[in-house]
Amino acid sequence: MKRQPKVAIMFGIFGPYIVARVNALAAYCEVVGIEGSEADDVYAWDKYVDADCFRRITLFTDAPISQKNFADVDAKVTAALDTIKPDVVAVPGWSAGYAHSMLLWALHHRIPAIVMSDSGKQDSDRPWWRELVKRGIVARFSAGLVGGQRHVDYLSSLGMPSERIFTGYDVVDNAHFGIGAGRARRQAATCRIELGLPERYFLASARFVEKKNLHRLIAAFAAYRAVAGSEAWNLVLLGDGNLRPHIEQQINHLGLGNAITMPGFKQYAELPAYYGLASAFVHASTSEQWGLVVNEAMASGLPVIVSNRCGCTPELVEDGENGFVFDPFDIGALAGMMSHVASPECDRVSMGEKSRKIVERWTPESFAQGLISAIQVALSVPQMRTHDVQYVLLRTITRLHARTM
Repeated sequence: MKRQPKVAIMFGIFGPYIVARVNALAAYCEVVGIEGSEADDVYAWDKYVDADCFRRITLFTDAPISQKNFADVDAKVTAALDTIKPDVVAVPGWSAGYAHSMLLWALHHRIPAIVMSDSGKQDSDRPWWRELVKRGIVARFSAGLVGGQRHVDYLSSLGMPSERIFTGYDVVDNAHFGIGAGRARRQAATCRIELGLPERYFLASARFVEKKNLHRLIAAFAAYRAVAGSEAWNLVLLGDGNLRPHIEQQINHLGLGNAITMPGFKQYAELPAYYGLASAFVHASTSEQWGLVVNEAMASGLPVIVSNRCGCTPELVEDGENGFVFDPFDIGALAGMMSHVASPECDRVSMGEKSRKIVERWTPESFAQGLISAIQVALSVPQMRTHDVQYVLLRTITRLHARTM
């Protein structure tokens, strides 16, 4: 019987989204997960403890890995990989210091490396010199796992042959959201009271940071309410962040205090109820590599209104079928879409069912199948010998690249 390949896969923190993916992968190969740290400095997740189907190694327990210097991270990553002795490594992107350490270890040991990425051309300005550095880094990977077609195109533009690129990176545990949303709907009256939620509302879930475009969302919501009158829905904004005082000030200035609810950041187990009791979902980001909250909303059976800057839009939103796509800088267009979705003419039940149908193709199993395909290709690609001078040069370049990201 052919031995399954041993795969080392790393992420900054193994929260619920990552555990669901890696558990699915573990059905196909031997997996060792390298977790950067137990804490995250972006999301205030509680420590996630689940029945892992894989062995997990945590590098730091005292602080997020992003707060550690490169030398300490590099030493920890190198030691972990020396212990694991994987046949292939799966590396999260090319910007974090630990990603560079994984790639450099793989090159030194002539082990194939797979890059996992959801970066797209449209995400941000792309200075030519940085793209040139990225091309040099991407050339050292044997295969790639990405989100969707935008990400395939971008990774291909950096030199990765398209036949070595597979999709399925950006997924959530659909069952967690679908089952939880259904439970909340069956107990709607009680659940609304417990959570302090209105009868009908648009839901948005995002960090309160500039690129999430919440100030334009609120302006569009105000314009929608001015037209809708007494039949207007409310808006629930899940999340938190450093822009919260500015958002509160805007809400008060527009006189929307009674129409907008901000419950704060919610843990994974709490999220499905907010989706289940919502009437539609809105995501207004001006820059978004994918947008996993759209997956969550669709798994919960909601119509979605999604910015065309979100990487998930081509795969997840069929305009007019399960939702609508809009220019995040066009406040009037967003207000019009909110009016349409909230109107009696809109068949939100059918749109929600269509959402469920579409997102069925994007599950942890999709992640596993995509990565397994990438692993098979990577193991078949001859590994380039990296001479000492080339290795030192690449190590210097990757460290400098990490500091500029």
